[in-house]
This record gives sequence, structure tokens and C-alpha cells, in this order.
Amino acid sequence: MGRAHKPSAVRPGPEPDRVGGLSAGEAAGGGTQSIERAVALLLTVGRSAPEGARLSDLVRVSGLPKPTVRRVLLALVRTGLLDQDEVTRRYHVGPEAYVLGTLAGTRFGIHALALDGLARIARTSGDCAFLSVPRGAFSVCLHREEGTWPIRTHVLQAGDRHPLGIGAGGLALLAALPDAEVERMLAANTQALESHYPGYGVEVLRAQVADARGRGYALNPGLYVAGSWGIAVPVLGPDGRPLGALSLAAIESRLSPERQAELVPLLKREAQALEAALGHRTTGEPSAAAHPHGRTIANAGP
Repeated sequence: MGRAHKPSAVRPGPEPDRVGGLSAGEAAGGGTQSIERAVALLLTVGRSAPEGARLSDLVRVSGLPKPTVRRVLLALVRTGLLDQDEVTRRYHVGPEAYVLGTLAGTRFGIHALALDGLARIARTSGDCAFLSVPRGAFSVCLHREEGTWPIRTHVLQAGDRHPLGIGAGGLALLAALPDAEVERMLAANTQALESHYPGYGVEVLRAQVADARGRGYALNPGLYVAGSWGIAVPVLGPDGRPLGALSLAAIESRLSPERQAELVPLLKREAQALEAALGHRTTGEPSAAAHPHGRTIANAGP
């Protein structure tokens, strides 16, 4: 089976010579206890939302020595399971915890409700279909539904996280935001774009957003991985903000302009059905949310 391979997604991970923030020797001597401590602190921080937890509070609640708590917290921050606010110094649940939670939540919410539609998209098109959701300045792929076409693109997998605007799904999410918020997302991701996405940049993404709004759907013409193309539309909430994006990815020859015109209505029908299933609007009802320029990406024609 043909494959289009991808660069690594932006995904923080533990240092190779450390496990759970401990050296190899420490882990060998008390790995289970260290894991239990880390999980307990992670849960305590999670229950402190939305205010977050102070180091002193975590030391008091856990009963552990302050150096031990600090070491475990730093390990959880390095792995992305926790974030530390630079101003308040409080700890909050991090992006990797979000990814784990959304991947685990297959029995409820947008993930479960999107599965039938994704299966229809993949079955009808023969290509791979995806559900992506926004998380801060990033897009997280929650589900990949395989198509039947023998040559597939393997650029995006469930759990992958990229800056908003990268790939068709991420671009659909970014283009559905108001202009001011688009600029905030681009500013937040400038360093990540420069470091990990050489085919992209702030100006490229601004042009991509304008193109997506103009054509009525997002198109990734192989900017992330040459030869791997994608199209996508957003799934909107009642306030017009994007809750997710449905996308198709295929090799370039399978996403000609003529075939895009055939497949975009399929994506839009499933996006509207998903919005209806989520209880936000009835199928076929136009979205009330519009961009400052007076048109929505979801309802403009292909």
C-alpha cells in the first residue's frame, strides 16, 4: 500500500534518560510509587480547575516533601500533562492530558456523534476521513476513518497535534475564527511554525485563511507533505465558533478541482448533520455566524 509519510507532529515527551521525572536508577528503585505520586498530583491539579493549583497547596494536600512534589510536577510539565502559568505560577491540566481525555471519550460528545458521518465520508469517497478539534492554538486529530482506495496518505493519525492552520482540518478551524483571533493564534504559533513547519509561515497562513473563506472550504495543496492533499469544512457551535472540522485527505491526483467540487458537498452535509446531532441547529439551516467580511466558510459554495 502506498504511503505519504509525515514529519513528526509537535508532541512534547519525556527526556530519553528519565522516566516520570526520575533518573533510571530512581525509577528502578521505586517506579510504582513514583507513578502513583505523579498520578495523584495530576488528579489534584485537575480537580483544582479553573483556578489551578499552587505548589504550596500540592505539598500540603499530598503530604510529600516539597522537592519531591516539585520534581514530579516538572516531569509532568515536560511531558505536557501539566502546564504552569508563567504569571501566577499555578499548575493547570496540560495539552497532553486533553489529548488523552478526548481520545478516551469515544462514548460521548462530538467524537462519538461524528463516527457514522466519518464512515459515510470514507465509504463514499474511498479516501481517509478525519475529525479534528481545536485546543488553544492547536488542532488535535481525534479520529481517522480509513478509505478503501489502495494508495493512501498517512500524514495524520489520531492523537496528532499541530498548530492551527496546518493541514486542511486545522486550516478550516483557523479560518472559522474572527480575524482578531486568527492573528492571536498566528502570533502564538510563530515559533512552532519556524521550527517545525518550513513550508508554512504567518504570511502563508494568512493567505490560506483568505483562500479558505473565499472558496467556502479549506484546501491543503500538499504544503505539509508534498503530494498529500486535503479538504475540510468546520463544524460550528451555536455562537459560530468552530467545535471541530471534518476533512478528507488523499494523494494529489485524487483531489483535482473537479473532484473537490464533488466531495465538498458531502463534507458539508455531514458537518450540518453533526451540528444537528449536537443540538446546535437543524440540518440544512444556515449558520448565523459570519466572519467580519460577511461570509462563512461553512456555507460558501465550493
